[in-house]
Amino acid sequence: MSTTDTQTPAVGRRRSPLTGRATRVVATSALAALALAACSGGPSSTNAVSGEGKKTSIEATMAFTLSSGFDPANASSAVATAANQHIFEGLVDLDPSTRKPYLALAKSDPTVSSDGLAWTVQLRDGAKFSDGTAVTAEDVAHSFNRVLKPTDPAAPPLMQGFISFIDSVTAKDATTAEFKLKTPFALFPERIAVIKIVPKAKTADDAASKAFDTAPIGSGPFKLDSASKETGLKLSKNTNYNGPKPAKVETITFNTTTEASARVADLQGGRVQAIEQVPYLNVDALKGKYEVEEKQAFNQVFLMFNTQAAPFNDKRVRQALHYAIDKNAVIKTALNGYGTPASSYLDEGNANYQKAATVYDYDAAKAKALLAEAGVKDLKFTLDTTDNAIVKDVAPLLVEAWKAIGVTATLNTQPSSAIYGDVVPKDTFRVLAASGDPSVFGTDPDLLMRWFYYGETWPTKRYRWDAAHRTQVAGILDKAAQSTDEAERKTLWKQALDIVAEEAPLYPILHTKVVTAYDKTQLEGFTAAGTTGLYFLDTSRKG
Repeated sequence: MSTTDTQTPAVGRRRSPLTGRATRVVATSALAALALAACSGGPSSTNAVSGEGKKTSIEATMAFTLSSGFDPANASSAVATAANQHIFEGLVDLDPSTRKPYLALAKSDPTVSSDGLAWTVQLRDGAKFSDGTAVTAEDVAHSFNRVLKPTDPAAPPLMQGFISFIDSVTAKDATTAEFKLKTPFALFPERIAVIKIVPKAKTADDAASKAFDTAPIGSGPFKLDSASKETGLKLSKNTNYNGPKPAKVETITFNTTTEASARVADLQGGRVQAIEQVPYLNVDALKGKYEVEEKQAFNQVFLMFNTQAAPFNDKRVRQALHYAIDKNAVIKTALNGYGTPASSYLDEGNANYQKAATVYDYDAAKAKALLAEAGVKDLKFTLDTTDNAIVKDVAPLLVEAWKAIGVTATLNTQPSSAIYGDVVPKDTFRVLAASGDPSVFGTDPDLLMRWFYYGETWPTKRYRWDAAHRTQVAGILDKAAQSTDEAERKTLWKQALDIVAEEAPLYPILHTKVVTAYDKTQLEGFTAAGTTGLYFLDTSRKG
């Protein structure tokens, strides 16, 4: 990935998003081995802590099972990313509930050079990893550089695309890290939150990193004691932590299950104090006895096409399949009303939401007309889908909607690992219905759009978008990221949002609402997140 446009920056001032202080700114254009050895084994979904233990422990049930390691350079599963928010720190972190940035390992706001090409960050005094070793600027530099310049350039870490504007990171002294940028990047103070700091000594080479993936060590308020795909995770208080969000309980147990009824039973049976992804049909029954929080989320159900395969290389065909879907009916039937039709790539709850120029309101006649214009008749294809619960509920309704316009789709549902590892890479792939939520890493449009529309993984390898559109969108995003003029950034983001809406190589059908339930008589300070995962920073037990 590369950035473009290196216009000359101009100097100004703004309020820091981290501390509220006025600061100068520069206007700038491996699951197989995943079974941690804990003497008592992993937690069980039926384990209950009784007596005094209830006052110092939190138990919760998540809606996914562990499907990746914990190395934050590559962790992608919902369970791992949620756990990592408790285990690791960035220099800056985003509050899981408000999504607002705060200083974590950084002692003070990052400072920028006059040309916008260098940033300096001071480390928090006395910061330590959970094994007692000091966090140093060398660890910071290593954590970023291992993502920027991996040992295997053909297999870049998952986080690389989010920090492609950084050229290098060095340690000026034991507690000062300096960042050299390829081009100025206005969103730097918040974007560095995507990189969690890891000990250089534990991740110095591929072999060490592989071991670290299953036995992570961070500087966050908790440390990982055990992890299992079958039985969940157990975290305990990191006694070496001295940061802004100290642990308020001794342990956290994350039970994991994809079975919605099991999560509800865990809460109603008193085995846990919180569950995520409350089944929409159970919301009313849980209200009253439990606190039930509903939040509009970015999390989307999308359609993705092989844009190099006829007839899906014609955007009119892609558009037709979107117009044919009565999204309100799908949301009412499959989500019991807990969702919103996509009127942009961004969800309507996003602070930077802008309605796209192309909105796929239900219009079966228009869908038929577009197919006719494209010269397509009797279209038949396999609709591949992931086994996400919401996707499985939505997919049959898509098939029925397309049948009404003379299109036949046959469902093929497989786990995500099989879909992206085997199905999508093949030349036979045509259309995918799946879900995605990069908002776990941040909610600014630049980050959210880079996830699906920038770099190689999605645009090139998965939906095979032509180079002209890839380059166009990447250039717009890079130009927006370099500008400190909010109005200009918004205008540029709108251009990118309109392009992906019209072209629809990968585009949302709907954005879901996330529903979390918890026992407010047992938890103090807990707030639900508008994304996947449960987060217990600043949360304590009552009683």
